[in-house]
Amino acid sequence: MNEAESAAHGSHASSPNGVREFVVPAALQGARLDKAIIQELPDLSRARVKRAIDLGAVRVNGRRMPKGGTVTAGDAVRIDVAQVVDTPAGATPDAPLKVVLETAQVVVVDKPAGQATAPLRPGELGTLVNAVLGRYPELVPSGPDGFIGHSAREPGIIHRLDTETSGAVVVARSAAVFETLKTALKAGRLDKRYLLVCAEQGLADEGTIEFPLTNHPKDQRRVYACIHPRDVMRYEPRPACTRFRVQQRAGTWALVEVSVGKALRHQIRAHFAAIGHPLAGDELYGGPVIRALGRHALHAARVAYAGGDGVDAFDASVPLPKDMASLLEAGAAGDEPVEPDPVSASSGTDGPA
Repeated sequence: MNEAESAAHGSHASSPNGVREFVVPAALQGARLDKAIIQELPDLSRARVKRAIDLGAVRVNGRRMPKGGTVTAGDAVRIDVAQVVDTPAGATPDAPLKVVLETAQVVVVDKPAGQATAPLRPGELGTLVNAVLGRYPELVPSGPDGFIGHSAREPGIIHRLDTETSGAVVVARSAAVFETLKTALKAGRLDKRYLLVCAEQGLADEGTIEFPLTNHPKDQRRVYACIHPRDVMRYEPRPACTRFRVQQRAGTWALVEVSVGKALRHQIRAHFAAIGHPLAGDELYGGPVIRALGRHALHAARVAYAGGDGVDAFDASVPLPKDMASLLEAGAAGDEPVEPDPVSASSGTDGPA
């Protein structure tokens, strides 16, 4: 029996936390891998499917494929669900945690650059969630099945930040508050403001970037800004809108405030790369290497909710971190660690073909 035949025989019959297999039907010809899995195995959450693909627990005809890759009718898909069981995150009571705002309903914390928001693997420690649970154990009120939020890995977390992005993360302290803020986030009613540093030359004082985004077809680490109409037709990207305003120009650098509604993965980074202004230190999207910074210059500076649906209004700000402030100071003094190059062959403007 070949792999496809084996998958057909075992499709949807394996243990919920074991190996799951199916053969892609004709109706899903050309579908994205993650969407095909969710369609065929609806009991698996989107977050769990994404994690399975990221960790290499998904094979298509025996090989790994990025979640944005497309499947063909007859492909054999195999998922080792046991690798991504939703194991509850552990609490670390003595872990450092900077609380910016605390009410009876929400907590806003300041995540430092270099710290993951939530654990990916069972037993992983050192993430923001581990520290939050150490301070607020009520986020898991009745054991691992009673968590608040998306999953036991990230109880209470309304939105995540990339590991190298610093700043404000909102945590809901009850299931009702979580549902309200999750809905507000999806509707663009959770006001999130970011600060970034990029090359200032040629950057308008303010503007809007509206290139739709899709997963990069050749590099699963990145997303792809569809600038050309042919890319929109080919990839069916998701709409994305980034509004920006320059706050300060310091030598060759600019400090830019950015506002997004429902932000997509890497939206700000890909959008600024697409207009020829990748973030300082963002090597993945073609930004200049800043050894002294050691990360991309992006900071979640403010998060606010106007109130409603049983959740009180809140507004929390996190000051610009020292590493980004130092970069601007060096720029203003004419002592930049590099000469920023706003155009790079590896930026978000490069074509996938």
